[in-house]
This record gives sequence, C-alpha cells and structure tokens, in this order.
Amino acid sequence: MHNPNPTNEGNKYYPIRGRTYSKMSAAKMKLREKKMRNQPVNIQYPSSPLTEESSTQNGGDTPVTGGGGGPSNIHPLTEKLNSPHHQGGWVRGHQKDGGSYDKHMPKYISAGAFARARAAEVSTMLKAVRKVTSSCQLFASLPNHMRRRAMSHNTKRYPRRLRDMANRLREKSLQACSKKKEQTKRQSRKARRRHGNLLLEFNRRQRKNVWLETHIWHAKRFHMVKKWGYCLGDRPTYKCYRPCYRAMSNHCLLQDLSYYCCIELQGEEDKLLASLSQMTSKEAGPTFAAALCISGRRQGSVVLYRAGHYPSQPLGPITFLWRPRVHGSTHRQLWIWAHPTIKQDLLPELQSVCQCCEAVVPPVVPVVTPAEVTPTPEPEHRPENTPEAMQIHRTKRKRNCKDASGPPAKKILGDGKRSPSTPVTWKSSSTGIVINDLTMEIVRYRLIGPQSHSVLAETLEAATDCDEINKSQPSTLWWPEHCKDESKMNLHRQQVDIFNILKDIYSSGELPSGTVLGLTVDDPRLTLPTKRVKALPCVKQAQEVDEEKRRELMLRGVPELCCQSFLWERSVRDNVTDNKISEQELNRMRSEVLVPGSRLSPTPLQGRVPILLVHQPGKQVGHEMNSWGAGWDLLLPKGWGMAFWVPLVYRGVRIGGLNMSLKHSQNKASPHFPHDYPDCPAGIRFQEEQEAELLDKFKRRPPAKRTNYIKHGCLAPFRCPWQQLAEEWELITREGREERKRDSQTQIKTGADTVMEVEMTSHPDITVTKPPSRFAVLRNRKSLRLLSGWCRPTTSKGQRPCRVGEVPPLDSSAATSFLTEHGMSLVWVRLSLLSKGKPELHAMVCAPIIEDLRLLSNKSDCSSPQEPPHKNHFKSRSKCRKKGSKKPATTLSSDKTEGKGSDLPSASEPNLTSVEDAKSSSETPTDLIFGLWPDPLPSITSHCSRVTLGWVTQGDFSLSAGCGEALGFVSVAGLVSTLLNQPMEHRGTLLLRNPTSLSYRFAKINIEV
Repeated sequence: MHNPNPTNEGNKYYPIRGRTYSKMSAAKMKLREKKMRNQPVNIQYPSSPLTEESSTQNGGDTPVTGGGGGPSNIHPLTEKLNSPHHQGGWVRGHQKDGGSYDKHMPKYISAGAFARARAAEVSTMLKAVRKVTSSCQLFASLPNHMRRRAMSHNTKRYPRRLRDMANRLREKSLQACSKKKEQTKRQSRKARRRHGNLLLEFNRRQRKNVWLETHIWHAKRFHMVKKWGYCLGDRPTYKCYRPCYRAMSNHCLLQDLSYYCCIELQGEEDKLLASLSQMTSKEAGPTFAAALCISGRRQGSVVLYRAGHYPSQPLGPITFLWRPRVHGSTHRQLWIWAHPTIKQDLLPELQSVCQCCEAVVPPVVPVVTPAEVTPTPEPEHRPENTPEAMQIHRTKRKRNCKDASGPPAKKILGDGKRSPSTPVTWKSSSTGIVINDLTMEIVRYRLIGPQSHSVLAETLEAATDCDEINKSQPSTLWWPEHCKDESKMNLHRQQVDIFNILKDIYSSGELPSGTVLGLTVDDPRLTLPTKRVKALPCVKQAQEVDEEKRRELMLRGVPELCCQSFLWERSVRDNVTDNKISEQELNRMRSEVLVPGSRLSPTPLQGRVPILLVHQPGKQVGHEMNSWGAGWDLLLPKGWGMAFWVPLVYRGVRIGGLNMSLKHSQNKASPHFPHDYPDCPAGIRFQEEQEAELLDKFKRRPPAKRTNYIKHGCLAPFRCPWQQLAEEWELITREGREERKRDSQTQIKTGADTVMEVEMTSHPDITVTKPPSRFAVLRNRKSLRLLSGWCRPTTSKGQRPCRVGEVPPLDSSAATSFLTEHGMSLVWVRLSLLSKGKPELHAMVCAPIIEDLRLLSNKSDCSSPQEPPHKNHFKSRSKCRKKGSKKPATTLSSDKTEGKGSDLPSASEPNLTSVEDAKSSSETPTDLIFGLWPDPLPSITSHCSRVTLGWVTQGDFSLSAGCGEALGFVSVAGLVSTLLNQPMEHRGTLLLRNPTSLSYRFAKINIEV
C-alpha cells in the first residue's frame, strides 16, 4: 500500500505499527495527512539497515528525494512494508515476525545538513506553539508553573512579550460581551402577551406584508399566504368546500376584499372623461361615460389599456364608481378599484394621461419619541418602609422597560409599509385633475348569496337622529353637525326608506346589477346578538304602496339622490376613524346598563358610520341558475373593520378566502384575475410564478412517481404557450389563403378529417421565429357576438336560444374577412362536457376528426377517443445522465412513435429530428428533466393526433351546472377553421384531454357576451 505521506517525518513523531499500516482506511489516512501537514519535510529516517546511500538522508550529503540507485518515487518505508520479512527501521510496537527493534545508528552525519534540519524542526514547533486558535488560549504557550487564573482579567500577569497580544484578545472579548448584553433576555410569554407588547410586535410584523384589519381573526382559522404584498387568508383549516357552495347558493358567504386598491380622481367631468377615454374603447363595452354609471347610480367595470394601444397592451379589469352630481357643480369625483397586481402599471398610466406629475408632499406630523418626553420630577426622599415608597418601587418595577417613558403604541391602520413621507397625492396644473391613492383607506367586504340583503338588514340599523340638546351644543363629531342641516336629514330619511324596502326582497339577484345605495348606520356592536343566529328573509304582507315601491326598486334601481354618501368626504372618514369607541369603553358602558344585554340608550354620538352598499351581479351566462352568486359589497371607513366583521359573522354567514373567490368565478363562468388574463402584465407574471411552483412540486417527486408527460403527448403541462399557439395558427391560415389564391379551382374534400390532415401534414416544420405582433384576447363585443353565433348549433346544452337572422352564415369569405382582423387573437370560451369527466388545469382543447364525430353520433358512452402513446425521445439522454457517460445521445431520426396509427402524420418525425439536432449542440444532459419536454418546444398544433386549439385555465366539476366545466382560451384562427369544416349538427363540438390522461372527452363550446 502506498504511503500517503511520502516523507518520513512520521517515523520520528508519529510512528505507526507495521501490522496495522497496511490495513489503514482512507479516512484514517486523510486524518494522518491533516496531522502531519505542519511537520518539516526535510527530515527522513531509513527503514532498512543503514548503508552509505541511506545514511545521508538524516543530515547527510545526499538530497532527501534521492535514494541509492533505485527510483526516486519509492519511499524506503514503502519498500520495507512490501518486503515479506523486513528488519530494522523505526517502527513502534511488536513486529509481525516477532523481531525486536533495530539498534543500528548512522556511522557519520554532516553537521551543516543536520543543523539545517533541526533548525527547520524547531522553527515549525515554535510556529505551532505561538499560533492562537479558537481552542488554544494565550497562556497555553506558557509553561505550567507560570500559568495563573488571574491572567484572564489582569494582563499584567503575562510576561512582557505577551501583553500586547493579551490586550488585543481582551478588547475583542469585551466587544463580544457588549453585543450579547444588547440582546436582552427574551420576555416571558405573559409579558409578551400584554397589550402594548403585542401591538409593538404586530406593528413590526407589518413592515414587510400589509395586514388587513381582520388578519388576527383569519390567522386563527385560515391558512395564510403572502401574496401581492399582503398577508391573506387562502382557505379555512377545516373542510368547507360544499358548505361554502351551499352558502353561496342558499344563504350568504362573506369575504374581505380590503386588499383591493382604490384610486380617487377629482376634477372637471369633461377633462376626466377626455383623459380616461384614451385607455378604453367603446368596442369592448361600456366605458366611464356610460349614462347609468356616470350618474352615480351604477357601478361599472371595464378593461383598461395603455393609452392609444387598444386592442393590445391591456392593463387589466377594474371597477369604477362615480360620486353623484352635486347640483350646480361640474366638479366630479371618481373611485377606481383595481387588483393590487395592476396598481404598479395602472397608477403611472393614470398619471400620464391626466398629466398629474406634481407630487404633493404630505404634511410632516411630529412624532413624540421617548427621548423627547419631558422627564418627570423625582419624588422627594421617603423612608423605604413607608407604603408610599413601596408603591413607588412597585410602579417603577412594572415600568422598567425601554419604552415606558414614551407614548403608548398605536395600532397600524392602513398601509403599514408606506413611509409617512411617501406622496399619495398628485395634481396637474394644466388639467386641474387630482389623483389620490386611497389604498387601505376604505374597508371592503363582499357578501355573496341570495340572502345577503337579509344579513345586511339584520346587522345594520339606520342611524338615529340627535336630540335637541346635542344639536344646540357645538361638537367636534360629524353627525351632530349634519343633523343641524334639514336637507341632509331629509336625504337620510329617503335612504332609510329604500333600505327598509330591501328587507322585503326575496333574493339579491332581483335587483339591477351594480345598484348603489348610500346610508348612515349605527355602530353594529350595539345590536350584537348574544349568540350566533342565522339571518332569514322576512317577507311581509306589504301594502299596495310598498309593493309598488318594491317593483320600482327592482326595475329601475335606487334613485340618483339616494346614491349619495358621506363616505366620499375625507374629513368625515377621518373623523369617524379617530372617534371610534374602543372595545374597553364600550364594555364599560354596557356594564352600566340597568338591564344586562339591552341596547345602550341613547346611542353614543361616536357610533354613526357612513357606508356604501354596492350590488354585485351574479351568473349572466347560460340558462341554468341565472343570477347565481349575486350579492352586495359593503364599503366602510378604515378602523371599523372588526366592528362590522364580528356582527356579520354572528348572523350565520360562511367565511371564504382566496380559494373560494376562484371557485366563485368558475361557477359564474367569468374570467378571474389574474389567472384568466394572459395578455396583461399581471397575468404574465402570474403564469411564470405558477409554472415555477408547479415545476418545483413536480421535481420534489421521485422520478418513478412522476407523470411522464412526454409519453402523454403533453408539451407544456405547467404553462400555456399562447404566443406560439397564435403564431402557428396565424401562419397556417396565411398559407392557406395564399394557396387558395394560387389554385382557383380547389376541390373541397368532404369530411373534416381530410381537412385536418391537410393542415397538419402541410405544416410539419413550423418555425418559432416570432413576428412583430403579439397575441391579444378578443374583447370586441361585435366580433364576439358574431363568433358566438357561429358556435351555436340548433340544439346546444347550456345555451340560450338565439334569434335566427341576426348572425350571418359562416362561409369561406366570412371566415377570411374575420381572420384578417383577428388572426393573432385568443377568445375566452366555456366548455361543458357532454359525458363524465372532470377537466383539469392546462387541459388541451383539440379539434375532433371525422371518426370522433361518428363515435359521438352513435352515442356510445363506453368508449371515447384515445391518444396513442408517444415515444420518449429523451430516454437515452436520461440514461446517459444517470450513468455519467459523455457518450452523445442518439438522434431521433431512427426512432418511431410507439403505438401510433394512421391518424398521426409521419411529418411529425422530421420536426422532432430537427428539434433534437438543434438541441444536441446546445443542450446538456443535466438540463433534462425526466418526463418533461425541454425548450424550445416543437410544433404545438401538430404534435398530437388531434389538432390543438387552446388550453384550459380553470377546470372542475361545476356544482351549478351539474357537469364538468372548463374555462380557457382557444385560438380564433383555429376555432374558425374548425367550425368551417364541421357539419351543422356537430358544430361547436370539441375535445378535451387532461395532461395526465390519454382519453379525449367531448365538450360543447360556448362563447357568451
């Protein structure tokens, strides 16, 4: 065995047993090398009887590395160990053959070489002794009789030559101790749970992620997630999917939407409309200038675009609310509510179109720090035994903390991350428009369900009028001052009458969508029930007048005058927030009531809160469960979140989180932001985050438990390459038009199968060169109505009957003119399965072939179209990566698809070969992930046996429709080409296939406007 240490210094300092050295493990050899690395390298001893050649190694004239006449790389100790019967040498312990120690000594030495060797040895020893490490103290370099314990704190006990080093070590130790003293001992749990300490801790934790006012309530009952700069409740800790659906269908579901951002615009009406018109288009639906919306009677919704870039570069959907007009004034006020992911793109765009570039610096509010507090005079000296002195000592002991002399901690209301010097107001000197950022300034709750109005009717009570004594006295509160104005009180009485009519309505879906009602209510904590009860509708035998008022309300909505609310005024909001009655004061007032549990009388003046009620529309597509999911939004001033939340919970509502918002959108068959907006910046960011999350989850599984998406023919299981899909279909339609122009006598083949085969086989190698145009989602109402009419067959499940004659027939000329304008567009569709099945995320939407339509005509439920298994072309690379070999992977030209029939064109093989040839030069085996197709992807449309049209973004079994429903996008060019070649009885029939399955499911396509 070769000696790991070629030098022979170990024979002097660390001799090794001869019988164990040959059996030394690799770990022991490494340990010995580590120990011997500081030993001198110029000292060697012979391991055989000394001769003239070997006697010079320990100080002789021959160099150390030389050895007799033998090779220089063979160590004497190695020669000795390899010999069966070796004698002599410096070996510790007994010999294998029972021999004794060698007593031979060198005959002569060279004085100079011997002195140099000893000098190197002494130098190395002194260096090792003087070296100070973490495990070696300074006094370890002293002999035992000079070591003293006092040296640790008195450096003068050290010898003079070591005092400087001792002083440096002592200063270093003192600095480390001072840092440890700064880290005070952690308080006990009882101390940490005190109100002031809890507030400080909660305020500290809100510096990174904003907390809603209901955060503590949700944190005890929900799984919390950190999203969009907020800490939000995702889903409850208990199973409640079906109970929440029943609540949305029969009673009420409550959600906290206070994380939505509110941006306020103030200015002249014409200038506001002129600025905002640059970001909207009438082709996509009603804008900010809609008659019902601009009057303040309705809440509107619109998709905003970058100025002058419609239909490309959308920002996202928003809802807006105009303040009703004030008589004789053209100054208007507008609230824009947007998702927090849109704010970073929306706010700069609004500042640009409104020319509001002048930031208004907020006034600096002096904050009293503990250092600025005037010290209290020390009490005069008293004997320690007196009770006064003992009381002083006890008080001092309780307040013995860092912030005891400073002001008490205050709960953060609003955005805790925003700095006080951050501007939230921007104005324009040219247009006079002012933009205010009201994020987290208004609390917004959403009540979903047919009995939402019943819950509101039992929770809220209209504000009571002030008595004459309070009216006559000046007050800093807002309500007594408003009670002095008779016109405002008349308006309040009209709003109360409208609110009382709401109690007699059977369902929230009976009202017009977006209805707005302003109201002032009493503090709901005053009427809090003793235990949780379920609010039920109270249908009365109303008089004829009440019946007519109810019918008027259901048809025309709330009058414009009653839509006014004092919540629009900042001064009123601040006054209500600052003068809110604390829970402690409220409990004290309750304890003084003569009859326990009765309401406080009279109502405290601080207990009047202005609110806004905004109606939310329900399901507006399909014929099943119309107006499902309708409800009300409750808008409050900040600081009053929990004061309204707990009373609402006590009325028997269910609480939902982010997950239930997504399910609510799915059941309504409406796009959910940002999941279903792939052309918006926020949607693109969401898709990237979702892909990374799903890919990380996929990698955590062992390879044997992963789904092999390559064999399933799924190119992108974790994302949807919309741009590549739109480019390929645009290229197919363009080449088809050019071919039809060249050949004027084209013979139209009968059957959709032949047309699909031509489309797939004529474009096997679709390049990935990106054209300058980018895909966009089709939102033109006129084009959507036309496309929706083409998709409707004579009898369609889930479709409303359409009037004949409204939609022009679908032919080649109509399709060509339509695709010329919308060739690179995607369209939002709803797919209803015709049989069993549950659509999943990123399921593929494909076009059926003629055999599939025959199978559907036979009404055979036992069989469905199947996708042949694909060949895993990257299996050889995976094996090379496992073996670690550098042998290049075999090309795919010789590979053939396993199990594929005549339906799959052979043109896909050259496509795969070209992709593989391109990858072989740049792709390394370590970049491959087992079961996933690496980038760049081959042709998407012709990869499977059925042509791909799009993907599903939301999919599940719909409890409202009673079947599996999928929501997603398809290519407009691919959809029109498919509809053009389908027979009338099967028009609008497509196929769905989940990423983890090879079975196709028939589905009906619905495009609702």
